Amino acid sequence: MNLGLSGKLALITGSSSGIGLEIAKSLLKEDVRVIICGRTMEKLTELKKELATQFPAELIHLFAGDLSKKEACDALIKAYPRVDILVNNMGIYEVKEFARITDDDWLRFFEVNVMSGIRLTRYYLPLMKEENWGRVVFISSESALNPPGEMLHYAMTKTAQLSLSRGLAETCMGTNVTVNSVLPGPTLSPGVIDYLEEVKAVEGWSDEEVKKNYFDKYRPTSIIRRFIEPQEIGDIVAFVCSREAAVMNGSAIRAEGGLVRNIS
Repeated sequence: MNLGLSGKLALITGSSSGIGLEIAKSLLKEDVRVIICGRTMEKLTELKKELATQFPAELIHLFAGDLSKKEACDALIKAYPRVDILVNNMGIYEVKEFARITDDDWLRFFEVNVMSGIRLTRYYLPLMKEENWGRVVFISSESALNPPGEMLHYAMTKTAQLSLSRGLAETCMGTNVTVNSVLPGPTLSPGVIDYLEEVKAVEGWSDEEVKKNYFDKYRPTSIIRRFIEPQEIGDIVAFVCSREAAVMNGSAIRAEGGLVRNIS
């Protein structure tokens, strides 16, 4: 399917690995120019070399900086004053019981997972409205609807993204600009792989046992009964950004393998 995105410029935060990188690859397949963001230029330069073996190098742009900080967001905006697509993918998570989550933890998670998206959307969304075309996507999580007790600070930020995306979409009424959120389930990104190492340590499971037992104990309502591949989420996000998805606006698009049981 031709998604009608050729020549567009997409900014994907947190895109040097995992889901963000797969979103970038899915958009590159559609001849989209992508801005890949990470913390260090050295890593990004190596990544561009790898990607350039599959995609035209001129489509691949790089930005290095910590986008949880206002200064880095300002520098990114200065470098790329207009984009057609903004994917707010940057995020952190960890396993921590509620009583041990400090004030600093709550603030850090909000700054990284929520404020990075707020700062960039606050700048780019009005320009998209002026152009009468644009796509903003927040990468939320099934944890926004199904908050896990072992990482409530993470779940709180994911729920906040749903509120943001719906409210911002309503400011785009009557335009060709859409704002949506995508809610992946357990996906084999580097962060989730690290999380599973923590689960293995807590439970005393082997590699095989964590794959076999994880969904029985931690996500028993999953219908697909497996971890999602990052590329699967990348392709879904590319579709949400496409002209074919123009009627999807203000939506929370669930891509969690049927884990969330409510049907609304």
